[in-house]
Amino acid sequence: MPSFIPPTRTLMGPGPSDVSPRVLEALARPTIGHLDPEFQRLMDEIKDLLRYAFKTKNTLTFPVSAPGSAGMETCFTNLVEPGDKVIVCVNGVFGTRMVENVIRCGATAIIVNDQWGTPVCLDKTEAELKANPDAKILAFVAAETSTGVACDTKSLCALAQKYNCLTIVDAVTSLGGSELEVDAWNIDAVYSGSQKCLSCPPGLSPVSFNDRAIEKIKSRKTPVQSWFMDLNLVMGYWDGTGGRSYHHTAPVNAMYALHESLLILKEEGLENAWARHIEMSKRLRIGFEAMGIEYLVEEKYRLPQLNTIIIPQHIVDEAAIRAKLLNEHNLEIGAGLGSLAGKVWRVGLMGHSARQENVDKCLAAFKAVMN
Repeated sequence: MPSFIPPTRTLMGPGPSDVSPRVLEALARPTIGHLDPEFQRLMDEIKDLLRYAFKTKNTLTFPVSAPGSAGMETCFTNLVEPGDKVIVCVNGVFGTRMVENVIRCGATAIIVNDQWGTPVCLDKTEAELKANPDAKILAFVAAETSTGVACDTKSLCALAQKYNCLTIVDAVTSLGGSELEVDAWNIDAVYSGSQKCLSCPPGLSPVSFNDRAIEKIKSRKTPVQSWFMDLNLVMGYWDGTGGRSYHHTAPVNAMYALHESLLILKEEGLENAWARHIEMSKRLRIGFEAMGIEYLVEEKYRLPQLNTIIIPQHIVDEAAIRAKLLNEHNLEIGAGLGSLAGKVWRVGLMGHSARQENVDKCLAAFKAVMN
């Protein structure tokens, strides 16, 4: 059996995104021990770079050694205890996953449902906060990857504070791609993923917790149900102020890649990266609209890094179109999920993928296969 040599694709789906050659080169550097002093220095730099990306001063900011779903579970298993009430806003697939986490923690999920393709309704959310004064947490997805909708994260966090709730925010598709201000918006706990707008290979989940969240974790009445994700233990590995304690073997080379991707983000400038995603999304939209292709989401709520387009009525087999894009043009896009399956395509412009050459290739490929 020969070595596996993957094809060269242009990744414009909902993730992973194209990875910069600089990041791929970083992956190939010599592996060192996870307790090596040099690796510990790298850990500190990664934390500083993540604070820059999240726009926070939170001490407890680090990458969980697992994909974004583990970042989600880290937030819920540490902050939610059996019997708690958690208000969860659901307007897509990843809101439903939050509900699953609440249930598995033995807590009660109070669900605020909104139509897929629309943002979380502030009035409905406030009504549930009023009706449930004993709710401990408000959880929502800032950038719903299944629909391409951006929510009003700042206003939702303000509501949570008004009703004395902590917030858990899914920023898997937000981080590095659209405005996200953890400190200014008073986000208590937030998680993301390495493979979206950071353009790093999948496998790491940046998280950040403020002092209010840490206080709740330390004052739990029950043990965290996951040993691996118990921040009372993980803090000793990532904190380092009193000497690091061994917790697990971190994925050393993956950390090299994340460090490099965060350096690239800082070199460009966070606000410049947000602006680039908006500009590339505008150019893509102009091209799609010229082909008569419509968008699912109202313009003011659209994510620039995740464009959800409605499959034209004359397309009988949408999967065949995606297969042609992949096999004839080496272009990957995403299918619809849940209730949107077979109705939409999801076209990503994330991180290193948000470039003019990718926009041009995507539009040319669509013209070819649609004809």
